[in-house]
Amino acid sequence: MKVIITADHAGMTVRNEVISLLEEMGIEYEDTGCDCTTSVDYPDYALPAAKRVAEGEFDRGIFICGTGIGMSISANKVKGIRCALTHDVYSAKLTRQHNDSNVLAMGERVVGPGLAREIAKVWLETEFDGGRHANRIGKIATYENE
Repeated sequence: MKVIITADHAGMTVRNEVISLLEEMGIEYEDTGCDCTTSVDYPDYALPAAKRVAEGEFDRGIFICGTGIGMSISANKVKGIRCALTHDVYSAKLTRQHNDSNVLAMGERVVGPGLAREIAKVWLETEFDGGRHANRIGKIATYENE
């Protein structure tokens, strides 16, 4: 698995925690997040990273900002992206099993580093169930391609 991780100024602490997790899990990654505490615009980070996931350069992406909302809205504008804004472990698992999410968004101001690490770990380890869920994802893709 190859993961792209990005964050704006409000997601740097959680980003660093998730990077540590990726390294421990032996997952190849690229970090495209900012390295500043001054305000930056989250679309400048989310859109290029989401495009790289959609194009197949990366299998998945993890995007972090203050609430996760801006990153998820931006990412979901990119054709082929199924970004899930997740702030609990159960939702992280189900969004992989049922929705085959390819981008995870989290908010540093909503979850701390410890919980973010648990969410990311479950999300990275969970596979898509397929079956009836594949039909549903197919309907989304059909609409998106119209």
